[in-house]
Formats: sequence, C-alpha cells, structure tokens
Amino acid sequence: MKKTHLLFTLVLGFSLTLFIQSCKEDEEPEPAAEEFIADDASFANWASWTLVDTKNGVDPSLGGAHAGNDSTAVRKIYVKDGQKAVGGTYPIGTLVVKHMKSDSMEMITAMAKRGNGFDAANNDWEYFVIQNDGKIVVDGGTTMRGSTGLMGGMCVGCHAKASEDYIFTK
Repeated sequence: MKKTHLLFTLVLGFSLTLFIQSCKEDEEPEPAAEEFIADDASFANWASWTLVDTKNGVDPSLGGAHAGNDSTAVRKIYVKDGQKAVGGTYPIGTLVVKHMKSDSMEMITAMAKRGNGFDAANNDWEYFVIQNDGKIVVDGGTTMRGSTGLMGGMCVGCHAKASEDYIFTK
C-alpha cells in the first residue's frame, strides 16, 4: 500500500509539473521595448506638420543656443501628426522641429522621442540639426549616432528645464 501511495504521489507531482510547464509555454512573451530611430525620411515635409507655436524677436531664455536670436528672429515649432503629451509625457516616435530664421541666419533643429532606454535619464530624446528637406545634418553626436551629446550636451541641458517632457512650446 505504501508503494502504491508513493507511486501515485510521484505520478501526480510529475503531472502537475507538466501541466504548469505547458501553461507557461502558452503565455505571451514579454514584448520587446519599443524604439523609434529617426532618419532623413522621418523629417521630410516637416513644414506641413502641425504648427504649435510661433515666437518672434529676442528670446532671453535661449542664451547662446539657436543662433540668430535677435529682433528679426522668427521661431516656429512643429509637431508631426499633432502629437501631444499624455500624462505629461510624449509618446515614443514623437517628432518635433524648430525652424529659426532671422535676417542673419536660418537653422532647423529637431527632436525625436526614441524610447528603449536610449537616454533614459533624459526621457529618451535625441536631438538633430536638419536641412529644409528633412535631411539630418547633425545627429546625437555628429559622427556617433546614438550619442546624446549634440552641441556638447547643450540641447539636453537646456531642454531638461522644460515644463513638459523636454519640450518648450510656450
């Protein structure tokens, strides 16, 4: 009787182990962390995106950033597909372009929300300088795509002060 009981216990234990294992195999795998990597096509036609703000004249908060900060300066901020922050955070894949033009210069800068821990300490934003056609001239670190050090870290250093997820729109 003891041998039968022991055998029954072993078979039951083995069956439960197989059942639990088969249930685990049916579970959905963990989704890979989402990431968006911007390329030249990402910024194409940026001037047709949603215009979210226009600023004219000198902006004292810019300091030395965004050249041409004089009385003739016009700065326009565009967001692709009108994306907005949800709970204070923009979704991965958000694209923002800032077109700055004055009598002395024209410069187009851009940001992309990359995700996947690209720069987790700074909400995963990557910074760019682009041309009118959207072609990336300078990315995160000129020659080291994936760096966050554009312009010696000036971009992230200033944008960290923004009230909503590194974006200045007002």
